[in-house]
Amino acid sequence: MFTHSSAILRVSRRSPSPSPTEESPPSQRELSCNACGNQCRFDPAQEALICDGCGNAQVIAAANQYRAGREYPFDPNSPETEPRGVPPAQEHQCSGCGGTVLFSGTALSERCPYCNGPMVLVPGRSGYDAMALIPFRISAEDARKRALDWISKREGAPNQLTEHVARTARTAGLYAPFWTFDTSEALTYMATWMEYEHKRMVTRSSSGHHDVAFDDLLVPASPHVTPLIRDGILHEFAPGALRSFDARYLAGFAAERHHQSVAEGFAFNAPDKRLRTKRKVCEDRAFGENVSLAVRTDDIAARYRRILLPVWIFHYDHSGRPYKVVVSGINGQTFGERPYSTAKLALVSGLVSFLVVSVGIVLGMVLA
Repeated sequence: MFTHSSAILRVSRRSPSPSPTEESPPSQRELSCNACGNQCRFDPAQEALICDGCGNAQVIAAANQYRAGREYPFDPNSPETEPRGVPPAQEHQCSGCGGTVLFSGTALSERCPYCNGPMVLVPGRSGYDAMALIPFRISAEDARKRALDWISKREGAPNQLTEHVARTARTAGLYAPFWTFDTSEALTYMATWMEYEHKRMVTRSSSGHHDVAFDDLLVPASPHVTPLIRDGILHEFAPGALRSFDARYLAGFAAERHHQSVAEGFAFNAPDKRLRTKRKVCEDRAFGENVSLAVRTDDIAARYRRILLPVWIFHYDHSGRPYKVVVSGINGQTFGERPYSTAKLALVSGLVSFLVVSVGIVLGMVLA
């Protein structure tokens, strides 16, 4: 059996480091209306900067769009050469979960977009610049309707939960940091399983070589991107929708910068990728479900992108416990957490028990 994995990256030549982009929040001048001078915010419905004063719309030109699809090679055996962006003057850090975000324009908030904890100003940290993003396509009003609709359809929820959420929920629009990884791996595997032979169990095994490739594997680039937030985004992620990074898309929203190096991003994703790799080998080799599989990676080539993806997060409390509902800012897919009514659950449990007992009595009478 294999007891460890090794990985060696081979690239034909060294590629240049990504060109730095300006990832700091847009300046006051960039967010000023060209008609009246008031502040603007990005409107997902019109895909433009909208003035809060006169309503004037300024379309964001898709400059350098070719950069949105560009990917960069990763070589773990070479020194880190990707430049860190200039740190902003200040960031907002959550006193609860420790997340740090930047607020642009009218998005300024005293609460954390991730966990709703209190935020304090801290000196900005240097980070890595995003290369591309998908702008918000779902408005706050639309996202709110989707969240309330999701809650209203939960069976066994407390009475008036939807009305309670509508009154108390806090809405946060956030650009969350993600990676896209492309990998091509040469593997050596050994599979073992048990099967019946002549009325006894015997151990079978199979070994060999296999190539596995992943294209645009979407990976969270922050420990604050929880599985709930991740699931609210990744199901319908389409790389073709990426836009070249433009800080004006952030106007009116919060955003978390990339703070992981590429090596840290690969390490962060390693457990998930191991599971995906084993699953793919089992599918390609038609192994059964009860196979024990050991895999060694002999050779890997990888490419990456740093991107920001939009998500709406709705925070609410019920009986002193916090919950959240997440709506994808891309297509409105909704996932969430919800409380249950103990009275309703007890009623359902009692009805089920009554039906089981009744069926047992009837069957007993028929068979007697």
